[in-house]
Amino acid sequence: MFDNCDNVLSYPDQAMFLAARGADHDAAIQACWHYRRPIDEAAVERFHGRLGHGLMGRRIERSPLPFGRHRWISSPGPQCELDVAESPRPPSEQFAFADEQLDLPLDPEWGPAWRLAIQPFTDGSTSVLLTISHCIADGTAVFSGVCDAVSGTIADLGYPAPNSRSWASALRSDLALTLRDTPEIGRALGRAAGMAFGRRRAVPLSRPTASGGAERIRVPSAAVAIDAGLFDSRAVSLGGNGHSLVAGFAVRLAGRLGRVRAEDGAVTLMIPVSQRVSPDDTGGNVVSIARVSVDPSGIATDLGGARREIGRAVGRAIDTPEEMVGLLPLVPFVPIRAVGRLADMAFGFTADVPVSCSNVGELPSELLRVDGTEAEFFWARGMDRNITRIALERRSGVLTVASARIGGKVVLVVIGYLPGQENSRVRLIEVIGQTLSDFTLSGVTQ
Repeated sequence: MFDNCDNVLSYPDQAMFLAARGADHDAAIQACWHYRRPIDEAAVERFHGRLGHGLMGRRIERSPLPFGRHRWISSPGPQCELDVAESPRPPSEQFAFADEQLDLPLDPEWGPAWRLAIQPFTDGSTSVLLTISHCIADGTAVFSGVCDAVSGTIADLGYPAPNSRSWASALRSDLALTLRDTPEIGRALGRAAGMAFGRRRAVPLSRPTASGGAERIRVPSAAVAIDAGLFDSRAVSLGGNGHSLVAGFAVRLAGRLGRVRAEDGAVTLMIPVSQRVSPDDTGGNVVSIARVSVDPSGIATDLGGARREIGRAVGRAIDTPEEMVGLLPLVPFVPIRAVGRLADMAFGFTADVPVSCSNVGELPSELLRVDGTEAEFFWARGMDRNITRIALERRSGVLTVASARIGGKVVLVVIGYLPGQENSRVRLIEVIGQTLSDFTLSGVTQ
């Protein structure tokens, strides 16, 4: 099957991989199951053994061509041992434990591309934590892989083994693929020329000087679970729905933290929209980005306008690819250090101060059962690994709100770092509580 290039990375996946290599930091997805009791460790070991298959049972193999397309290769089963902590920690250190797991080796090319850990706490509770390279899979793919492992489904996508092609064979086939892609590459060059001409008078992409240098930063984050019935009732009373209330929370939170556009005080939301329409879609990250600007001042009393604007933005993201998407065929030809800068342009990190707002919707209850029984608390987040203060400040910081529904709860995860502010978890939890209060809501915070 792979003679027909079925294991070739999509352009967005190759761009994400090269951006990570060029920037010296990369992104990971973490999913945490928190049990208010000791777990069945043997059941988690069995789950661990079934987890590394399908979209999670793979790694990336580079092309021998410097401008070639990279490919998926098979890497089934656990890629490292289950990490079981010997000593319990205070329950307040759940996110510190998750942050430390981000510091461990994780590599989509050489492996391990994912790892699983167990941490007991002194109050008798236990966390099970999955950490996976974002280059391998997006949230939808990770949750699907977890559900397969819980149910015992072993998926085999038929990817070839590492180094299954000889150097000469790989060179020939990848060169042939590049030649076949030539018309698409040519069209991308034309788009690039048109964009360059259209923006010739625009302010060039800036790289502002940041304080703090190469110091590595752990970005604060927190999770809060809200009763889904109360959440939906409040959304309807404000003229919105569950999706627009998540977005409204993100907008109001950004307003409280001052992450707004200088010229008009609006908050720019970036909303990932999944384009994964079939289980047969094997892309690592299959999303488009909807962008919408919202005034934070009245959002806590009226969601109607935001709901309409978000609906239109999502429709545009589905129907009309972003301008930068048309340039992706050029990614293999771009110097690796420049790919990260193009990513900054694509996400508006220098021209704007966007807020990422991701809502994966309803997740199946099977997802909670990594030890055979349902965890009392579940959260998931996407995090930059090994990111420096200077990289964060070049982006003017970061603010992300991720949401999912599971077990009768709406779970909101907030990740935030803003230059010049108190960037502590205590402060972040305080502002989350204040923002929920603005919407007459409250929840259980982890």
